[in-house]
Amino acid sequence: MKKTTVKMSIAAMGAIAALASAPAHAGKDLDAIMKRGELICGVNSGLAGFSAADSQGKWSGMDVDVCRSVAAAILKDADKVRYVPLTAQQRFTALASGEVDILSRNTTWTMTRDASLGIVFTGVNFYDGQGFMVPKKLGVKSAKQLKGATVCVQSGTTTELNLTDYSRANGLKLKPVVFEKVEAATAAYVAGRCQAYTTDASGLASIRAKETSNPADHAILPELISKEPLGPSVRRGDDEFFSIVKWVGFALLEAEELGITQANADKMKAESKNPGVMRLLGAGSEDTGKLVGLDAEWALRAVKAVGNYGEQFERHVGPNTAIGLPRGSNNLWSQGGLMYAPPVR
Repeated sequence: MKKTTVKMSIAAMGAIAALASAPAHAGKDLDAIMKRGELICGVNSGLAGFSAADSQGKWSGMDVDVCRSVAAAILKDADKVRYVPLTAQQRFTALASGEVDILSRNTTWTMTRDASLGIVFTGVNFYDGQGFMVPKKLGVKSAKQLKGATVCVQSGTTTELNLTDYSRANGLKLKPVVFEKVEAATAAYVAGRCQAYTTDASGLASIRAKETSNPADHAILPELISKEPLGPSVRRGDDEFFSIVKWVGFALLEAEELGITQANADKMKAESKNPGVMRLLGAGSEDTGKLVGLDAEWALRAVKAVGNYGEQFERHVGPNTAIGLPRGSNNLWSQGGLMYAPPVR
């Protein structure tokens, strides 16, 4: 009896080891991307710092960099991305139906979305919270002073639900003025149709910087009334593609921890003796790419395409940009923030 038990245990251990060493299951999404030679990315129609196109049609922002880094890892070219602007109402249908391969559109990760829409979130790209912006001339210093105020808000978002909850919980009797598109909500606020505007605090900073005639005339109130972990998502059913998107994001965080930048990545690969650096960049004998069906330089290409996470933040939304956001919760865990990547090994 004991011998049988031992043999079964050894067999079971062998099976577990085989499963652990096998790459994630490849599905039709990754196959289609490879065959097409292009990643189709659903983005915001225009939110400065996250996803916005310039006059030449070139897209940039934190969410855009997600797609560029994934394209660099899979297709070896960060420019092989087609961007599809989506409203809040369109985004989940577009992903679930196959219109886009990945949704990277300042979207909050919630249980309902993750568990019931046929999609799965791959991580958090930006920790945020919902806030309020008001014209300074109103003299309002706190959201608690907005009793009875009209508030511009976009429909089909967690923002709209949070506003209702906050108003009821605090007896404020706020009056939502609801718009389908963020552009319409913004235009209404700027035109004075609403006494306040509510959305994610990062979005408020973007709108204040880019859409108002004089940003100094508008104040973002101190209260954050929700948790808004923003991140990309993919369809369920293709484990390998899910793993790639997830680990590309983690690789850009680990690159920042290790001091790997867009400018020094090649030099670090050639000269560093740090095992973590060598593993991440595809130097030495360890090949992490084979675990997700890619080559050994998958992360190297991602970093060279967009920089590490900190570089992206500083370039698009950091203190030296017009948006002017502090790192705050989006700092590395070692610097007092929430950004923490599982080890790439």
